[in-house]
Amino acid sequence: MKITWVRMPFALALLAILGWPQMAESTTLQRQGLDALVAHHETVVVAEVLDAFSYWNADGSMILTDVYIKTEQPLKGDRLTEELTVTLLGGSVGEITTLILGGAELVPGDTYLLFLNEENLLPGFSALTVREHSQGVFDVVERENGELRLVSQASSGGLLPDSRGNSAAPGGAEGLLLEEALRSIAALIEEGVKS
Repeated sequence: MKITWVRMPFALALLAILGWPQMAESTTLQRQGLDALVAHHETVVVAEVLDAFSYWNADGSMILTDVYIKTEQPLKGDRLTEELTVTLLGGSVGEITTLILGGAELVPGDTYLLFLNEENLLPGFSALTVREHSQGVFDVVERENGELRLVSQASSGGLLPDSRGNSAAPGGAEGLLLEEALRSIAALIEEGVKS
């Protein structure tokens, strides 16, 4: 299997500062709290992943993956349809895999809180996507006691500090209580509408 590595555009600028060996380890994103994630994304949903399909883009320069999701709880946005397609950079076609370090991972059968936007993924190609990569995806995790939590895929670290100096993903490794987090998101959305 041949593996190719792709970085977010800003990572290339960091290459000169950090050096090539650091680039091979991970992608670094600036930390965003729930307030920033809600404010900067047009669509916020809790959804189950139904299926995923990877393919080459039109000019054969990048593998893309269409992820088909079923919305369980729409929280923000005009996309009230039950099923949506989210397109991610990377994936596997035949023997070739393109990995996006720090990218979102959406597995069929699992449920997530997703922060989505329509973005230009490639020149001339726009799609609904997780712009913030792993930071825009929270896994819905059931603990042994039956408690449901939202755990950011960016909780393993590697986030640059925000303006307050916080570099931990919302909820950290333990995550956020699902119902509390959804109430907070609803309140943030309502505040945004009022302002």
